[in-house]
Amino acid sequence: MTVAIAVTVEATPKKAFATAVDWPGWSRAGKTEELALDALASSAPRYAVAAREAGESLPPSSNDRGAYEVVERTGGGSGTDFGVPSAITDLDRRSVSVADAERLARFVEAAWTTFDRVATSAPAELRKGPRGGGRDRDKMIGHVVEADWYYAREIGIRHPQPDPADRAAVQALRTAILDALRQASDGSPLAGRKWTTRYAARRIAWHALDHAWEMEDRSAPG
Repeated sequence: MTVAIAVTVEATPKKAFATAVDWPGWSRAGKTEELALDALASSAPRYAVAAREAGESLPPSSNDRGAYEVVERTGGGSGTDFGVPSAITDLDRRSVSVADAERLARFVEAAWTTFDRVATSAPAELRKGPRGGGRDRDKMIGHVVEADWYYAREIGIRHPQPDPADRAAVQALRTAILDALRQASDGSPLAGRKWTTRYAARRIAWHALDHAWEMEDRSAPG
C-alpha cells in the first residue's frame, strides 16, 4: 500500500501530538503516540473540509489508519503537555519555495475561513466541557484573535492588537500574517526568533481549526 500521509510525532510521557507533514493545521493529540495517530486519522473527514477550502483534496487513503507513517519523532515539552503542538521539527526547517509559501498561506486562510463559518452559526452559549468549563462563543473568538496577534509577533509582525469585533482590523492582521507566510525562505527562523515559516503556518492553522472543531462539538446538545 502506498503511504498517503507522512506524520511527525512530538511526545512527552503525558501526551503526544501527531502532525501531518504536508497538510498545515492537521495535528491531533492523545495520551500516547498511537492514540494521537488514531485521533489524526479519525479527524480526516473534518480536515478535508478545510483542505477543500484551500483548493485541495485529501488522498482517498487518508481514511485508512494504515496509510499513516511516522517519518520523524521529537521530544515534547511543557507546551505539549498543555495541549499545543509546540516542537519545531527538522522537517519544519526545510526550505520554502514561492509555490510552497503560497500553499502554506492558502491553508492558513482556509483555517480562518473555517473558524469564521463555524462561529457564525454557533450559539452564543456553548455546551460546557466534561468538567464544566470552556469558553463561550465570543470569548473563543476573542481568544483566537488574540492568539493570532501573539503569533504575528513570533514571525516579526508588529501590528496593533485588533478588537475581535472589528472585522476590518482582524482582517488587516490576517493579511499581514499571510503576506509574511507567502515569502520564500531557506527554512531559517523568522525575525531572528524561533518559528520557521512551515511551523508558523501549521501552528496558526491548527489553532484556528482546533477551536473551530471544539465550537462545533460544543454547539451540539450533550
